[in-house]
Amino acid sequence: MNRLFRLLCVFVFFRCCAFLSAADTFTFRADKMTGSRASGKEITILTGNAEVRSDNLILRASRIEIQGEDSQFIDCTGNVWGREEDKDIYFQTDRLRYDRKLKIARLEGNSSLEDKKNELVARGRFIEYDDQAEVAVFQISVRLFKDDMVCRSEYAVYRRTEELLELSGFPVVYKKDDEFRADRIRVDLDTDDVSMEGAVAGSIKN
Repeated sequence: MNRLFRLLCVFVFFRCCAFLSAADTFTFRADKMTGSRASGKEITILTGNAEVRSDNLILRASRIEIQGEDSQFIDCTGNVWGREEDKDIYFQTDRLRYDRKLKIARLEGNSSLEDKKNELVARGRFIEYDDQAEVAVFQISVRLFKDDMVCRSEYAVYRRTEELLELSGFPVVYKKDDEFRADRIRVDLDTDDVSMEGAVAGSIKN
């Protein structure tokens, strides 16, 4: 009887959290769940094969913590994987924090983001992606790959709708056998054109 009661409580808890916002379908699942719905202290902790779905975003991790009114903040740790279904963007990281209202994701640790539409793969130690503005910021040991082009820098801004990549912090671009270095480098990902400013240097092989 006690086991049936606990299962019923879990079911009710899941149903309440799944429909916290009529405008945003929000569901989750996991091997284990603990939490509280006390006003001002809302928290849900999912462990073991945890998964959260919010609008077109899917997040999976070893542990997912959901906090705030209307489950605004999501904190994922351990083998984090995610996908933005509409834009066909995938990412992996050690830790991800997501604000459902602002639609901003912050990836920390060994992180990668793949934009299949624009055929871009990016890696760094910190990535912040603004889903509404469609702008991604990469920091620390940044590596970006597209076709036969490889970009390296300490800081990069990716403007997805414009298909522009801005590099700074010892940037270098390798394009086939060519190499480009400068203080600041901009890459047009549609045409693969490279423009450079400050301390420009490079080598081109014919």
